[in-house]
Amino acid sequence: MKLHTLAHSRTGDKGDTSNISIIAYRAEDYPRLCEQLTAERVAEFFAGLLGPGAAPVRRYELPHVHALNFVLPGILRGGVTRSLALDAHGKCLGSALLDLELTPAKGR
Repeated sequence: MKLHTLAHSRTGDKGDTSNISIIAYRAEDYPRLCEQLTAERVAEFFAGLLGPGAAPVRRYELPHVHALNFVLPGILRGGVTRSLALDAHGKCLGSALLDLELTPAKGR
């Protein structure tokens, strides 16, 4: 099952740092997101964009809104005013992360 089945995303940027929020559609799916979407897994997913020696991805839990927020330092390669990337704001990163494959839920 793809992540987009259980959640949607929002992205933001500040300089060369992107943050991606993953928000569960249903409260009962939030624990599964917490279990499977670790900072390490998100860093592995974006390894090609983060590059070697990148600062660690940080994860913040927002249980009252059933969301996780990931901060990815350096992924925007300088940010809007310095990057030559087509998506200097990183708006596509959230959509890309929603393509992540989740493992089956326990008991299913």
